[in-house]
Amino acid sequence: MRIGLDMMGGDFAPLEAVKGVKLFLANGAADVHLVLIGDEQAVQPLLADARIDPSNYTLIHASQVIGMHEHPTKALKEKQQSSIAIGFHLLQSGKIDAFISAGNTGAMMVGTFYSIKAIEGVQRPTISTPIPREDGSYGLLLDVGINADCKPENLVQFAVLGSLYAKYILRRDNPTVGLLNIGEEEGKGNLLAQATYPLLKEHPLLNFVGNVEGRDIFDPRADVIVCEGFTGNVVLKMAESFHDIAVRRNIKDEYLEQFDFESYGGTPVLGVSHPVIIGHGISKGIAFKNMIVLAQQMIASKLPDHIRESFVKQ
Repeated sequence: MRIGLDMMGGDFAPLEAVKGVKLFLANGAADVHLVLIGDEQAVQPLLADARIDPSNYTLIHASQVIGMHEHPTKALKEKQQSSIAIGFHLLQSGKIDAFISAGNTGAMMVGTFYSIKAIEGVQRPTISTPIPREDGSYGLLLDVGINADCKPENLVQFAVLGSLYAKYILRRDNPTVGLLNIGEEEGKGNLLAQATYPLLKEHPLLNFVGNVEGRDIFDPRADVIVCEGFTGNVVLKMAESFHDIAVRRNIKDEYLEQFDFESYGGTPVLGVSHPVIIGHGISKGIAFKNMIVLAQQMIASKLPDHIRESFVKQ
């Protein structure tokens, strides 16, 4: 499998991207060939200093970089030789099987939607985040930011996408699904939640367990929790702050350490035809390594194919 990595994306690129590559290859990955996309003059010396075996990667030169604050659509159109634009061209043409970047999130989303597009039947692709649970396992929360306003049918599709991710990546048999709400009883919540509940309850592909309140997010009741992206992003940012507070207060706690975003690396865009993973702009080496691992898992499990099959059946 060929995994493309934007070496210029993120506040600490390309050095931390190179560190991530070295960490990943140190664990052995005979079935993975990395396609590294970035400025040769900046990246090649770092690869040499890290003593990374050239047989494990191909370096493709990108003469341009899309900055973190550039307008996504304009930047992609005007910077065809940027690492992000080249990455999506390689993905679209089948020269890589997955693409990863910690660069401009908007550019990554625009590139995803206008190059590889959504799987047929998926109304809105979504992004998710793993949620550490007190029993040591992870749940999944989605959407966490790209769909701030949703219709009930959107949340139902998020539940299907999340269930497939939980099954094939988190290895959950018959994953449970909960609807994030302000009360457990059916009929609670705003108009969106009230209209979504019966659709989730009746869906043949979902193991729906009902409403999930905020206090239940970190326990094992639901493997997949669905909400619109506005609420999901608030929960995500609040959860990430747990780790930051623990670090500032010098609190050493194994559970709170799991809220460090670097432990899972980045978020996949679910519902599109090929794996695309978006990393945090402040990603360090461990985050890049974990994003490559996630891409490897998504390719090996054939997750996009399973999503395609599920939406054909609907």
